[in-house]
Amino acid sequence: MTELLLTLVSAALLNNFVLHWPLGVDPLLAGSRRQVHALGLATLCLMLIVGVGGYLIWHWLLVPLHLEVLRLFVFLPLSVLLIAPLLKQLERRLPSLPFDGLWPLLLGNAGVLGLALINAQNDRGLLFATALSLGAGLGFWLVLSLFCDLRERTAGNNIPLPFRGLPIDLIGAGLIAVIFLGFSGLIKT
Repeated sequence: MTELLLTLVSAALLNNFVLHWPLGVDPLLAGSRRQVHALGLATLCLMLIVGVGGYLIWHWLLVPLHLEVLRLFVFLPLSVLLIAPLLKQLERRLPSLPFDGLWPLLLGNAGVLGLALINAQNDRGLLFATALSLGAGLGFWLVLSLFCDLRERTAGNNIPLPFRGLPIDLIGAGLIAVIFLGFSGLIKT
């Protein structure tokens, strides 16, 4: 139980998919303030479904049939084909959140495919894959919320002309990554 909790916290804070591994940076830079929580929730659900589903396909289909080399060709369509039904379900269950227009942001999120590949590579069990998927989704949502707040705070400031727009966003993302690096002393092995 402790190992699963440490995996969840590690995936969310220490080995964050956006800051530690540069996976899923595109939705971070393209997301708008209006869609932050909708994008975070949709990415969390997609990471959880693809991470667990990908592990089950890996463990019960690809490995027994000795088709391990096809993992990319199986995980990529899995992540792409689940986006539209997931968005429809979320839009139906949570009509107050704006899920329209999230399809391209979820499609371009390399963190979902990276998570499925990491779960298959580690092959440490279904509970580990679930904890890693949940932690990665929560970590993405946390970084997305923090980055959106940082963008909102810098929007009204007097920033020099060469740093406006993408440069200040990248500097802010770097500073958030340094802050998250401070969490590395949180868990001692």
